[in-house]
Amino acid sequence: MALTLADLWQALGTGPWPWKETGRLPLANVVVDSRLVTEASLFVALPGERTDGHLFVGDAFRCGARAALIQRPDAACVALVDVGQELDEASPLALPACFLVPDTLGALQRLAAYWRRLHPHCRVVGVTGSVGKTTTKELIAAVLRQRFSTLQSPGNYNNEIGLPLTMLQLHPTVQWVVQEMGMYGLGEIAHLAEIARPEIGIVTNVGPTHLERLGSIERIAQAKAELVQALPPSGLAILNGDDERVRAMASLTKANVFCYGLEPHNDLWADDIQTRGLEGLRMCFHFRGQSVRARLPLLGHHSVHGALAAVAVGLSQSLAWDEVITGLRDKSAQVRLMVVPGIHSTTILDDTYNASPASTIAALNLLAEMDGRKVAVLGGMLELGSYEVEGHRLVGRRAAEVVSVLVTVGKLGHLIAEEAMAVGLSPSAVHAVADNDEAVTILHQILAEGDFVLIKGSRGIAMEGIVARLARGD
Repeated sequence: MALTLADLWQALGTGPWPWKETGRLPLANVVVDSRLVTEASLFVALPGERTDGHLFVGDAFRCGARAALIQRPDAACVALVDVGQELDEASPLALPACFLVPDTLGALQRLAAYWRRLHPHCRVVGVTGSVGKTTTKELIAAVLRQRFSTLQSPGNYNNEIGLPLTMLQLHPTVQWVVQEMGMYGLGEIAHLAEIARPEIGIVTNVGPTHLERLGSIERIAQAKAELVQALPPSGLAILNGDDERVRAMASLTKANVFCYGLEPHNDLWADDIQTRGLEGLRMCFHFRGQSVRARLPLLGHHSVHGALAAVAVGLSQSLAWDEVITGLRDKSAQVRLMVVPGIHSTTILDDTYNASPASTIAALNLLAEMDGRKVAVLGGMLELGSYEVEGHRLVGRRAAEVVSVLVTVGKLGHLIAEEAMAVGLSPSAVHAVADNDEAVTILHQILAEGDFVLIKGSRGIAMEGIVARLARGD
């Protein structure tokens, strides 16, 4: 079953497709980036802060798009169909065509919800939380893939645009979708859940990420709880029982509740955790009287909770322990922190995907396990609101305990540097620079063979550029 022009028309609420000879024409994929257009794509022109998809409608058609959704009639249309107007069925439809709608994002979301309803056999796992969503999502998908045809949201497809695009990849052979769900405000996860209709919901933790937008940790918890509130009575809420705000969500859901963590009061728990640096982790899982030891290629103690969530999903679907452990050993599931060779025979710990105080301290804890000189290159952590100063200071304190050399980037990074020196790190070991270019220059001067270099900062700081230059040697 492939998405067709008639499906698009039906999803937009406009009734039967008027042009019978073209209704079954497939839309090969749905994209919001004209560079991703392939033959017979549907291009959705989204207005944005930095650019406007309407500027690229012509490019999309030149690349083979069959149709485009637009909300401005001045886009580079080949043929225009106003979805809100009565149509003369006698008039032939010229393809490729632009379909004019009031709101292209809303139309994309309606199309995704419609397509999801046409795949009732497919079951969805929703994953939210302040830290660890992506790693947890990847581990869950790796476990489910041991027995089921499984699709997971790619990269950072976790918002009001990315989730619909993932749902539109559904096809009859997909049995499970593992979908990360992010948010910036109240009501957003509830809206994502309306589209995806998850059967299992996982909350990893509640922390100060996005505090700038939501104002308090209680409102962040309220926003995350929207996932478990959306679950059906037959569903399953899998909660981090070590986080009191997450554990409290058990009273907010109609679904069954399963808790995981590091304490025996949880349904599933782990102990005897041994971190072996880049060699991974060893731990013992406990569930209903069973104890299972495992050696896993996961980096850092903070990976344990993600592994526990994935185990919980696997066990809930009656996977055997050997299937679950095999999934957890899938190295492709380790997507957040990557090990990259760098200049002067150094080892780079690339954790530039994003940053919060908790995840940065966790990365520093991993750096502490390395057998060599430890260098941290840390950028600012965005959207912390009233927690901004304290969050950066906490990171500075931990950095002072771990590193031999600290390089910080930008004004927020300077807060880390100041605190590290205030608690005892020698000023000669601290380099507070203005931007990534300065950081690369300093690193070329100070790095030596055998160094381990942690690079981490919020996505908006674009510190992956530092990794790329050190890996290339420029």
